[in-house]
Amino acid sequence: MKNSFNELKLEELAAKREELRKKYFDLRFQMVIGHVDNPLQKRTLRRQIARLNGLICQRERAAAKA
Repeated sequence: MKNSFNELKLEELAAKREELRKKYFDLRFQMVIGHVDNPLQKRTLRRQIARLNGLICQRERAAAKA
């Protein structure tokens, strides 16, 4: 899962980040209500969002250099 984002384009990365942010937001509400099957999913989503942020920043810097 760590390297599955490497082949995506910048626009696809941004779209995937927004999708994961929405999932994370919904999961936070579900945790408050108490209807969560896997509480570790919150951590994995947060880490995936961080990976995407890193890749987006890296690609934007590479585009700015070129």
